[in-house]
Amino acid sequence: MSAVLPIQPPASLAAWTGWLRDADIPVLRSTVLSLKRIGADQERAAPNEITSVVLADPLMTLKVLKYLSAHRTQRIVTEAKTVTASVLLIGIERFFREFGEQTAVEDLLAEHPAALRGLKQLSQRAHRAAVFSLAFAVHRIDHDAEVLHEAALLHDFAEALLWCHAPELALEIQNRQRADATLRSASVQRELLGIELADLEQALMRVWQLPEQLIELTNDHRSEDPRALNVLLAIRLARHSQQGWHNAALPDDFADIGELLNLTPAVVRQKVMRLDR
Repeated sequence: MSAVLPIQPPASLAAWTGWLRDADIPVLRSTVLSLKRIGADQERAAPNEITSVVLADPLMTLKVLKYLSAHRTQRIVTEAKTVTASVLLIGIERFFREFGEQTAVEDLLAEHPAALRGLKQLSQRAHRAAVFSLAFAVHRIDHDAEVLHEAALLHDFAEALLWCHAPELALEIQNRQRADATLRSASVQRELLGIELADLEQALMRVWQLPEQLIELTNDHRSEDPRALNVLLAIRLARHSQQGWHNAALPDDFADIGELLNLTPAVVRQKVMRLDR
């Protein structure tokens, strides 16, 4: 089902959730082509090869987790916390049957090139955040490091869906923030959308019944939880360093990450810049 933005945006969080809960989730064209190549010879297809393609695309990652949550058994409820587990539980033949024909974002946004650029920049930022989150988790010897990686990858999926299905609104938010760097994202979102995207994301994850651990790790209001903080700090770092390592907010990020990892800010700076090469 392809979502079409009403003349007036949905008026409440419940309305936004209802509008997007069954909307099509498009994926990158590179994902479509890679899966087509692998699916052409399913007998040789390996689960880890499929997983690598899925994790290269935040929207495809979301799509797989959403699908499995809608088709899970009691056994799957307790086991499928990651894309790796999801692909194994779905099975190769079923995977290609369910994800054979998909919409590419490049086609969906063909008449909105600025929105396509915005979406791809967001995807790049999500990947950087996921790398940072994984590195922090490994440093902390967190046994669920893979989940923390995926939580960071998915953290801003509501913004990605906005770029796909309401590109004019997403562009207006971007333009206002570029015109005034002091504007907080949440404030602009409330003004233009009537909601905050973080709340929409949590609502969609709940209605889709995604793994509870993933919902908790992407909740910005759970910063007292070191694992949720792990993800949140990775997101902040990726956002503040998107245009380079000179953002005025970065020293505070380095200090906060250092407190989490028991490292000095200087060591944190060196560590994350090495990761970003």
